[in-house]
Amino acid sequence: MGLAFPGQVSIVYLPWQRGTSDDTDQLDQLLGMLHRMNVTNLNQARQRLASSLQRLGARDPGLLALRRAARTAIVMPAMFALGDKVIGKPDLATFAAFGSFAMLMIVDFGGPMLDRLQAQASLAVVGAVFVVVGTLASRNPWLAAGAMGLVGFGVLFVGVVSSTMAGATTALLLAFILPVSLAGAPSSIPDRLAGWAMASVAGLAAVALLWPAPATDRLRVKATATCRALAARLLLEVASLLNAEDDRTAAEHERVIAEADSAVAEMHRLFLATPYRPTGLSTTARAVVRLVDELSWMNAILTQPRKPTSGAAKRAPCAVKAAAAAVLERGADLLETPRANPDSLRSALAELRQTLVVLEHDTTNELPKRPALARESALAADERLREFIGSVDPSFRAQELSFVVSLIGNNIDLAASAERRGWIDRILGRQPTGLPGTLSAAQERAAAHVERHSLWLHNSVRGAVGLGLAVFVANLTGVQHSFWVVLGTLSVLRSNALSTGQNALRAVGGTAIGFAVGAALLVPIGTDASLLWFLLPLAILLAGVAPSAVSFTEGQAAFTLVLVILFNIIQPAGWRVGLFRVEDIALGCAVSLLVGVLFWPRGAAAALSNALAEAYTDSASYLAAAVEFGMLRCDSSASSTGAPTQEAVRAAAASRRLDDTFRGYLAERGAKPVQLAEVTRLVTGVAGLRLAADAVLDLWSRDGGQVAGDRTAARVELLRNTELITGWYDDLANSLNGSRPIPAPLARDGEADGRLLHAVRHDLRGEDGRATATAVRMLWTGDHLDAVRRLQAGLVEPPTVTV
Repeated sequence: MGLAFPGQVSIVYLPWQRGTSDDTDQLDQLLGMLHRMNVTNLNQARQRLASSLQRLGARDPGLLALRRAARTAIVMPAMFALGDKVIGKPDLATFAAFGSFAMLMIVDFGGPMLDRLQAQASLAVVGAVFVVVGTLASRNPWLAAGAMGLVGFGVLFVGVVSSTMAGATTALLLAFILPVSLAGAPSSIPDRLAGWAMASVAGLAAVALLWPAPATDRLRVKATATCRALAARLLLEVASLLNAEDDRTAAEHERVIAEADSAVAEMHRLFLATPYRPTGLSTTARAVVRLVDELSWMNAILTQPRKPTSGAAKRAPCAVKAAAAAVLERGADLLETPRANPDSLRSALAELRQTLVVLEHDTTNELPKRPALARESALAADERLREFIGSVDPSFRAQELSFVVSLIGNNIDLAASAERRGWIDRILGRQPTGLPGTLSAAQERAAAHVERHSLWLHNSVRGAVGLGLAVFVANLTGVQHSFWVVLGTLSVLRSNALSTGQNALRAVGGTAIGFAVGAALLVPIGTDASLLWFLLPLAILLAGVAPSAVSFTEGQAAFTLVLVILFNIIQPAGWRVGLFRVEDIALGCAVSLLVGVLFWPRGAAAALSNALAEAYTDSASYLAAAVEFGMLRCDSSASSTGAPTQEAVRAAAASRRLDDTFRGYLAERGAKPVQLAEVTRLVTGVAGLRLAADAVLDLWSRDGGQVAGDRTAARVELLRNTELITGWYDDLANSLNGSRPIPAPLARDGEADGRLLHAVRHDLRGEDGRATATAVRMLWTGDHLDAVRRLQAGLVEPPTVTV
């Protein structure tokens, strides 16, 4: 007798006689051999499974696609069987099946479980409304096409408001495409609604109970790590300034700098990893997402080379840096445990404000007195002025740092305060002080994209026209499954004609593959319903995993296989169902390609230049308005003027359009005409320019405006410098549009620094001959302008200049 095991050699043995002394030994040997073989096979199986999961995890981080596919593979067949076999209503079964697909496969909300369930419930309610409206419009081709266009534009455009809405776009569109493309009388609405309701209830239960994803906010985790890394960098920088740095501490300093740079880069990479801005309308999400620009700008401030300073000149700046590090550490703690007591962070912020007051006072006292300069020779006076210009640089860097760290700390405090709100405050929409309400935030975000150059607006119009045209063409041609035509249009339409054409080829190819596989399966299976039911969950699982784990083409093939099996269960038609699918998808792809060619065929690549130009123009205007506000603020003879709120809103709106356009540019397939690193520098430069304007505005918002002395000369010098620098950014914007050549960065004007200090020394002094706090703020304003000038060298590739 012989035993054979997979992967093992055959074992031949002879039966033993009962009662012999070798019986027990032979039996033990055989059992031991069998055990070792089973262990070997089990270990090999485990290794193969672990290797497969590792490969899948590399393509599907967090196994999110596998989670969605597994849930859908369980729920969708169950809902379909309940509607078709138990209740016996085909319409109900169809909407229950595709409703499950929409609720579980193509949407996966993030955040805490309560937030996910609320988003899932909202999707269910809106989807139910769409089922009713779509059914009522489905019997008239013109009405169906018009309704599809209007709903399509609304759903696509409203995604700009939050990442939650953007993530639900396809699911919402499917909820309308299904009823509007399957003509039905008003009497069919109850069955359709019942099917959608079944899918919604099952979807809620599945999200909560079937392999729920961990409730982690990846952006918050990265922001927390970045805060800690930057705090460590600040503390080590303070230590190196106050103590002599040896080789060991220098190596440690380099390591900490590298870790901080890496943390900022990882955070920014995660921020740009999705095709839409990763923020919702919740107060916490809006506060956390602001940290990305602020932490990136802070790291850029720390990266700038330091000038050597004396012991007296570095004490106050070091105190500011140490206080800033404390804010970052306490802020990181509160980000990790937002329901903890915020007093430690607020105390650290108060300490930072106090060190800034001391810094301003010390810097004011360090300005040379007028009588002392008058007794010196012109050469000695000029030398003292140059020394002071060099010594004031650390104080400005500390002031600049304190501003951005205060922003970071306050945003973290707001995010934590929002999470600590009670359920009554959440229901009533009561916001922490300092943040606009949800409706105001939504209006602001939507208004930013009501502009002719907005890529989001372009894509919304393109999608609406494509979907409406697909519904009309499907009705006009009388295809058997018009639903598939519209799905084909939706699945391949992209932001430019080239990407749309490439996706169309992949979609038709994948559909053909799925048809071939389905036909091959149906030849031996025939109409055996039991085998089809057995294959359905396996096909759904494959359709959910394939797009992430393999490619878009394989995903289309797997989805086609699902439809072939599903429709053969409803109404057996054999392999011909797959052939209809190929024809309908080809028709839908043709509609998408036509729309892509006619509407903004160049896509995000062309829109990115316009978005960059507008962002630089509006941000430069905001900077100029902030400086002018400060100059009028400190002049009691000038008419009072409000803060440049409108300029700030325009700059923020342009920055948001740029962010969305850049994401669209990254998502587009094909070669990029410009290196990605260069484009990224231009995009991040906008944030630096806008935040510099914020810093100037904050600097002068704290000034009372009652100072002694004549401010005319200093004001004229600062406004002249502002006009020169903002004019350069206007020229850069024109060069991005191709109307002018790229401007060379401005070199530092030492004479302008001297003129500003000379004006401050003569015109902004109190009765004791010392400079006032307003004089220091004017000098710091000049330093902010110089920081914006230094930013220019990293934005272009100019001739070598002295930065």
